[in-house]
Amino acid sequence: MGSMLERALVPWVRRVRGSANLPVRLSWGEGGASSLALGYFEQPSVHIRVRDAQALRLLIDPSLATLGEAYVEGLIDVDGDLRDVLRVAQRLAETAEPAGGLLGRLQRQAQHSRQGDRQAIAYHYDVSNAFYAQWLDPAMVYSCAYFAHGDETLAQAQEQKIDHILRKIRLQPGQRLLDIGCGWGALVLRAAQHFGARCVGITLSQQQADLARERVRAAGLQERIQIRLQDYRDVADGPFDRITSVGMFEHVGIGHLAAYFARIRELLVLDGWAMNHGITSTDAHDGEVALGGGGFIERYVFPQGELPHIGTLLRCLQQGGLEAFDVENLRRHYARTLTCWSDSFEARTPQIRPLVSEKQWRIWRVYLAGCAWAFESDQVALYQVLCRPAGRGAAELPWSRAWMYA
Repeated sequence: MGSMLERALVPWVRRVRGSANLPVRLSWGEGGASSLALGYFEQPSVHIRVRDAQALRLLIDPSLATLGEAYVEGLIDVDGDLRDVLRVAQRLAETAEPAGGLLGRLQRQAQHSRQGDRQAIAYHYDVSNAFYAQWLDPAMVYSCAYFAHGDETLAQAQEQKIDHILRKIRLQPGQRLLDIGCGWGALVLRAAQHFGARCVGITLSQQQADLARERVRAAGLQERIQIRLQDYRDVADGPFDRITSVGMFEHVGIGHLAAYFARIRELLVLDGWAMNHGITSTDAHDGEVALGGGGFIERYVFPQGELPHIGTLLRCLQQGGLEAFDVENLRRHYARTLTCWSDSFEARTPQIRPLVSEKQWRIWRVYLAGCAWAFESDQVALYQVLCRPAGRGAAELPWSRAWMYA
């Protein structure tokens, strides 16, 4: 393998050196016997060790997706601070030929059947509750936090995010709230305990539902909160006064968004409010750009996941019979959230690695750090869209946004 790798790698390294000066040492062969520098640094901050000749097809003319694939599949090992590694990966991707470029777009038309969606959710969320508990906040909120001042802990920012949403929808005591994609139950628990709501939380993850029910019982809120293992399309006991959907609509599919919003409209009372909180693509054509495109997220992290542009989201929301009342971009908040998750993941590596396979550990390590970079660099965004049934009068609407920030 050594001579074959050297014949392929040496010309590539020379080409990279000609266009970029990278703090990288590349090694291969038995014990890393052969090595080359990709830049002119006495002590490179990143070390890429090639473990298998199959890495060549992913290293030559790389994208962020192919570099991520090489790492996840164990074809290369990478040593160094994750932020340095991501900066190097970005620069390497920029040295590629145009066809292997950074922002490759992948168009998909997933079917999104009930069974397919349940399997996709199980793949991502049923890794194990213990796994997520290692690096999420104590309430296990797995969505973008809200840093009102920027110096909060992750736990404080997650609580602020939930309160921010519940204030936006003007939740009142005694009202019925449906939380679509309730996760481990943090939002419905907060809504019942501190806002006096009667809540239904639905999820397609068995492990999430089991733990959420345990938490409801521990809080003594069985009379106010019901957790269901249920598809949003099968909810039949509306209407609800308020509906929230946090970090869920990314799984719906672009071709199904209008029907998704129409279902929310059907389940909402005429004077009700709904909140959709979710990730969007910054590609105006609804392409996947996170982690460089090329299907990395869809293949390894979120099967059948699709990210629309905010324009597509708002158009589909209107087609579904809803009026967008307030739109807020929390992109920098998600960059901070993901950095907190990635740092926690790294710090808890000794506890996390025994809980998952080596491949799963590598996937999540790349995913969390890579997505932090993607939000920071405006590859993806996070929008909260407050909406209500379309065609209503405007007399009862507040004149300012002051109530959201009380």
